[in-house]
Amino acid sequence: MTATTVLLLIASALAAFGLSFYQYLFRAGKKSRLLFFLASLRFITLFAIFVLLINPVISRKTFETVKTPLPVLIDNSSSIALLGQEKASNDVAGAILGNSSLKENYDVQPFLFAEDFKGGNGADFKGRQTQIDNAVQNLKQLYRNTAYPVVLLTDGNQTMGNDYIYSFPQNTSVYPVVLGDTTTFLDLKVDQLNVNKYAFLKNKFPVEAFLQYSGKKTVNAVYSIMQGATVLHKQNITFSPSKRAQAVSVLLSADRVGVQSYRAVISSAEAEKNKYNNVKNFAVEVIDQRTEVAIISAINHPDLGALKRSIETNQQRKVTILKPSEVKSLQDYNVLILYQPDVTFRQLFELNKNAKVNIFTITGNNTDFNLLNQYQDALSFRMTSQREDYLADFNSQFNLFSLDDIGFSGMPPLQHPFGNITVKAGVNTLLKPRIRNVSLDGPLMAFTEEGQSRNAFLLGENIWKWRVESHLNTKSFDQFDIFIDKTIQYLASNSRKKSLVVAHESFYNSGDAITVTAQYFNKNYEFDENARLTIQVRNKATKAVKSYDFLKGGNEYRVNLTGLAAGQYGITVKENTSNTTYSGSFEILDFDIEKQFVNPDLGRLQQTADNTTGKLYFPSQADELVKALADNEVYKPVQKEIVRRSPLIDWIWLLVILAVSLAAEWFTRKYNGLL
Repeated sequence: MTATTVLLLIASALAAFGLSFYQYLFRAGKKSRLLFFLASLRFITLFAIFVLLINPVISRKTFETVKTPLPVLIDNSSSIALLGQEKASNDVAGAILGNSSLKENYDVQPFLFAEDFKGGNGADFKGRQTQIDNAVQNLKQLYRNTAYPVVLLTDGNQTMGNDYIYSFPQNTSVYPVVLGDTTTFLDLKVDQLNVNKYAFLKNKFPVEAFLQYSGKKTVNAVYSIMQGATVLHKQNITFSPSKRAQAVSVLLSADRVGVQSYRAVISSAEAEKNKYNNVKNFAVEVIDQRTEVAIISAINHPDLGALKRSIETNQQRKVTILKPSEVKSLQDYNVLILYQPDVTFRQLFELNKNAKVNIFTITGNNTDFNLLNQYQDALSFRMTSQREDYLADFNSQFNLFSLDDIGFSGMPPLQHPFGNITVKAGVNTLLKPRIRNVSLDGPLMAFTEEGQSRNAFLLGENIWKWRVESHLNTKSFDQFDIFIDKTIQYLASNSRKKSLVVAHESFYNSGDAITVTAQYFNKNYEFDENARLTIQVRNKATKAVKSYDFLKGGNEYRVNLTGLAAGQYGITVKENTSNTTYSGSFEILDFDIEKQFVNPDLGRLQQTADNTTGKLYFPSQADELVKALADNEVYKPVQKEIVRRSPLIDWIWLLVILAVSLAAEWFTRKYNGLL
């Protein structure tokens, strides 16, 4: 409170006293106790009013002790139980969380992490993945701009996420507690398998295996690949302390259509502590056909190479680039991409009248639009010789197939002759044209479907720039390649539209995220946002059935089936209002990544401690860790002075006093006949 405020309050008290004295006592002949009482009430009333008008600010000081946070990260993955370290983890966590000296200096907070991150203690060691980096990122959000130590109880074997060694901030000291036996045991391991998800019937597909050995002597092992009880490949491999890893590549034959399951096995006559990591299951879906795509162009253009590379990222597609004169038959192709057709394409159009191959037409500055008007009637072209740059706008109402906006509005412009394009009925527009900020009628990219025939149109050249721009924005070609792949997939299929479209993989690894997506279209083939979709999942071995509801997200419905046990499953998706159904199946391969480890990753935990000026400990050194933290002079509680300022007008009791004094004065005067 300032000196001015104090002087005003003194002046207010004197003024209130003077007014009260003048009104009740100055002219009174006999100064009775009643008059003194009324004068006191008037003084209280006037002084309260003056105080409200002055509204002094009252300051109150309090002191608060701020402790340094001490997060205790506890590995809750199943690998801790498999290494037999549940008791050690609980004992160390209990010693830290229950220590009174640590509680005096730190705000001790336990957290559990596996594939997720959550606060609290009480680990059950059932997590299916280990993601230490995710736990670190969550701590960064919780304790921004704060220096603090971290106790990390883990085996250090991370199975997903970024490398945690460099994830911790610079002002954080990490004290790893190594859970697990660091003694080196003899162990053979199928560390990694590289295999394509798809193979074509009667073809061979490669299987690359990375095999690892841990031990101190030379070991002769046998590497084999099996399908059921049948051995498809077998070879001898020798490991030694100087030769601990080998890469083996094998070609297998794709002889049967469908999902084929295999096992990669490494074995020896030596005793091993962990034999689960000697076997790794994998699967390949064998397809009996591939999509043959012909890109036909009379000119050379960068678009041709970009389209070929993009389409062939899907191994089910094969692209051939031809000139119109080189095409003798269309029977070998599933999709034709006609790039800027001119008069030399006339014979090809005549051939396709009988072949009826679906066409993806790309027009540009070298296109003969009169020829196009003769051989198709979906779009009518009346073009000029003037060239124009057209930007793209995504049509969110497009519903022929599911496609996300990959940032089309930010893509470089496509070049095309300026003119009038008339759209006939039955044309579905995916992209709309725009010149600078002016949106135009007509399509930039459109699709048509009539009977069993499907066609697509892209009105503009230089789409290769889109692929480059997509890579610049996302550091990957994936988004653009998926956009082109879905276009080819639509054209490669002649089946009529389905009201219920369901998407899922044919097989998953155990522990993977299993998501099934679905779209339901009404009779006008518009996406139905009010559909009621359910899915029944049936285990083919146990006959157990579970039901789930789909949740809407964007322009599709999705359900998460993560957590299912390994095995083969049949699924039935049903739209409950129309009773439309879809049936399919998938397989979950038996692979638990948490069972792959024999020892903790001592090297990475030591490096983490060194990088953060911390220190590595073992469970038997829990008391030393507690003492080191308690004696650490860097992390001491800080006492903060907190000043709270509040204006007196906010004090409700002052208004109560004012109201009571006024009421008491009025009733007293009324009772004594002074009114």
